[in-house]
Amino acid sequence: MEGEQVQRRLAAILAADVAGYSRLMGEDETSTVSALTAGRELFSRVVQQFHGRIVNAPGDSILGEFGSVVDAVACAVEIQRQLAEWNAERPAARRMQFRIGVNLGDVIVKVGDLYGDGVNIAARLQALADPGGICISGNAHAEVKTKLPLQFEFQGKKLAKNISEPVAVYRVLSKPGIAAEGGVRVKRPVAQNWRKMALGVAMGVLLAVVASGAWYFGFRRATLPAGLPVPEQPSIAVLPFTNMSGDPEQEYFSDGVTDTIITDLSKLRGLKVIARNSVFTYKGKAVDVREVSRNLGARYVLEGSIQKAEGRIRITAQLIDAPTGEHVWADRYDQPMEDLFTIQDEITRRIVTELDVKLSEGETARVWRRGTKSLEAYDYFLRARQAHGRQTRQDLAQARQLAEKAIKLDPNFAMAHFMVGVAHYDEAVSAWSEDPAKSFELARQFLQRAIQLDESLGIAYAMLGAVSLSYDLDHERAIEYARKAISVAPGGAFEHAVLSVFLTYSGQPEEGMVAIKRAFELSPVGEKWYYHPLGTAALFSGRYEEALDDLRKCAELLPDYIWCRVNTTIAYVLTDQEDKGRSQAKEVLRINPKFTVSASPTVRRIKDPAVRERFAAALRRVGLP
Repeated sequence: MEGEQVQRRLAAILAADVAGYSRLMGEDETSTVSALTAGRELFSRVVQQFHGRIVNAPGDSILGEFGSVVDAVACAVEIQRQLAEWNAERPAARRMQFRIGVNLGDVIVKVGDLYGDGVNIAARLQALADPGGICISGNAHAEVKTKLPLQFEFQGKKLAKNISEPVAVYRVLSKPGIAAEGGVRVKRPVAQNWRKMALGVAMGVLLAVVASGAWYFGFRRATLPAGLPVPEQPSIAVLPFTNMSGDPEQEYFSDGVTDTIITDLSKLRGLKVIARNSVFTYKGKAVDVREVSRNLGARYVLEGSIQKAEGRIRITAQLIDAPTGEHVWADRYDQPMEDLFTIQDEITRRIVTELDVKLSEGETARVWRRGTKSLEAYDYFLRARQAHGRQTRQDLAQARQLAEKAIKLDPNFAMAHFMVGVAHYDEAVSAWSEDPAKSFELARQFLQRAIQLDESLGIAYAMLGAVSLSYDLDHERAIEYARKAISVAPGGAFEHAVLSVFLTYSGQPEEGMVAIKRAFELSPVGEKWYYHPLGTAALFSGRYEEALDDLRKCAELLPDYIWCRVNTTIAYVLTDQEDKGRSQAKEVLRINPKFTVSASPTVRRIKDPAVRERFAAALRRVGLP
């Protein structure tokens, strides 16, 4: 930004937001909105007490800066203590809990606002914290571990989007009610010390920070639902298998085994399988399976652990009837590494048998089909998927290279071909490819090859649809591919979300809303990017104010997801908020300085010329080229 003073400095950053805010707003807008003001006042007072400042507070989020990381963590603990006392007197359904992340890192200061990895990591830590809990980075932990009377639990090194190196994560374990639920009690004198620190701060303040959450067609969903009905059909949540190797670098492997089981089960019509992103919110946490069942709407829960050691694989697994707590089945496998795929198949077979799921002949073939017999190729694929999830330019290139190595080892490994194809697609739509047309064509070739090798890959059909829409502008073919994806993977939340996008851009936003609703049913916690199709469907329906609710949330959760930024810009302009639209337009150009309205897939793939021109004009009105 020309003419602005830009400086860098080391700072302690506190990032916070409210878990379950959408449900609270949906149930009682008046009381939650009034509580917003009280909540901000409490944050302001406590942050001031610990020598910090509030940088900004958009929606249900709050960002604070401190000169000392000791002050920042102490402040976070004091805030959670006061909230816990207030929540203890509230009905369970109306409790309002913050998640807080604290990081010590380098930040960029522009006109008083903060940017950079130091802020981004704090936001990622906040997203990893339990409701009512605190997560801090390894940098922060190194400074406070001997200076504060707290206990910490290492959560491993976590990958964060757009952060090049994994971040060491520690959970604060103070009790009672000071930090994470279920944490370790501190000694009584410690608790008394925290009470002394609270002198001068008003007690009993009503706190609830909430943001907009108008949901459509009576569909309301909390970030962590208070409870969903358990369906009559068999339903299961496969919790992330615990990595017991003692090596955080092996997390990709245990996650991969979990994913394989989820993918195989989601191919069955007679079984509701909770999607990956929902069950992975419980990763690394001690859970009550009854709570998992209530939150995700699944009767059965599978949990287990994995350990790789000296050429052997040790896996434990147990299937639990969650409402009753009864163990339906449990087993332990200790076999050579080359038996991994056999073990995975055996676990899936046992689940199908115990839940009495009836399979058609075609479903039987799809479920038991295995992608590769090469453990080395499988390992390369798991690493490629991990890199792809970070979604940076460098990581997409790495994902392609790793998946290509898997293909060299096993040319018939369908998922490796899929990974190369989707990486080419992402590079093309993100304008990172030197030759987008070539990248789109390569994406198509690899995705088609993946389907030739395994016709049950619903995600490959879905991504072929994305190529058809973004590159060919063929709406009908894109929808056809998405429906095919759902036919082979009826339990795939991703496939339904993609169908929603295709329907909306083809001029069928109401049908798009139905599809994204189904995606949320299959994934109750929801992928962060699901707010994009949700808000976009409302945008195309002319419900601009409603669209802003979800598009703003998408932009807050995924600051570098350009398509959310573009559609948020449009929504602001069409609601006569051009100043805010210009601010969003600057974010679009920050993410992609080469962005142009005419070349943007977001605009190009709109089927209706009148809508396309109206949206393009809105973008140009706020300075986008």
